[in-house]
Amino acid sequence: MNMEIVELVVTLMVALAGSSGLWLYVTKKNETKDLRNQLLMGLAHDRIVYLGMKYIEKGYISQDEYENLNDYLYKPYQAMGGNGSAKRIMLEIDKLPMRKTNYVNKENGTK
Repeated sequence: MNMEIVELVVTLMVALAGSSGLWLYVTKKNETKDLRNQLLMGLAHDRIVYLGMKYIEKGYISQDEYENLNDYLYKPYQAMGGNGSAKRIMLEIDKLPMRKTNYVNKENGTK
């Protein structure tokens, strides 16, 4: 009796693995993951270019701004295969003078 159950389970597993429904599910899941990665890469690229251009226009970058841009956006973007204009922006950012961050209390103007 146990052998019949094992044979039935194995047969069902083989049928499921060979079914087009399973492969369609796996393929669709991979496509969704790819689209999410493309969207994430697009958002990171946009943010790198936007912020980078703001810093280039300003003519300098603070240590905190550089760390946020480089460590938390550009490095992961680059590791996922990003390149091109975001890389060119970061090369220009690397040429900017770096200033210490000045925290100003907006309510009373003190540092």
